[in-house]
Amino acid sequence: MGIAARLREDIQTVFRKDPAARSVWEVLTYAGLWALLSHRVAHRLWRGGLKFPARFLSQATRFWTGIEIHPGARIGRRFFIDHGMGVVIGETAEIGDDVLMYHQVTLGGTSLEKVKRHPTIGNNVLIGMGAKVIGAITVGDNARVGANAVVTRDVPANSTAVGIPAKVVKQDGVYVRAVLDGAHGHPHVLAPAPARPAPARPAPAVMDSALNALDPQGEAIGRLLDEIEALRQRLAVLEAEHNFPHPASTGGPVSASPASEWHPHDIEAVV
Repeated sequence: MGIAARLREDIQTVFRKDPAARSVWEVLTYAGLWALLSHRVAHRLWRGGLKFPARFLSQATRFWTGIEIHPGARIGRRFFIDHGMGVVIGETAEIGDDVLMYHQVTLGGTSLEKVKRHPTIGNNVLIGMGAKVIGAITVGDNARVGANAVVTRDVPANSTAVGIPAKVVKQDGVYVRAVLDGAHGHPHVLAPAPARPAPARPAPAVMDSALNALDPQGEAIGRLLDEIEALRQRLAVLEAEHNFPHPASTGGPVSASPASEWHPHDIEAVV
């Protein structure tokens, strides 16, 4: 594909993925577009062995656009960075076709060795604003990463991951929940979540508000609060059966028995 055809494709991509774009002249002011065009030149210089000119160009582009893309990163076609300020893409990152990325996204590494240490992003992936995708992990095709998510493990294709650390909350169009593996908390089975209703209207092409509102940690806290309430109800039943005075009925806290009246099994129960 020639340079003019590639530029035309990039401009059309902006119109498809940004409803605020109104004219070609307006699109030509987009920092994300210029960062991408500059990266293509820097990447060719990098692959040609001209490391210093490639790095100089990438740092100059960072100064002018606020977007830092290492010249060694590999980026596919129709890639669009919306707004763009604060985006960082590492050296060994690989990005597929038709990827949409928002501002303050980081594709970072976790190793100091000269190895593959940055993420691989599949085709048609959306990465929400402020998301951090860290390590040599893979985000599958058609995946969605929610705003401010911290992704440290692979994200399956056709799924949505949100939260810190990110967890899959939707896969193949179905809301899901993770079945934890023992005490380690690593999700290894995905099962339908019957308690979570589906959105009343079809989800838009980007990210529906229901998914953005999901918080795996908040849901875990909610389940713990529900369990505490259930235990309180069971305790109230047991107190009623044994005529044990409840603080609410006496107008104050129940006085504890003197330590001299305690038995060894009482102390073991407390410990």
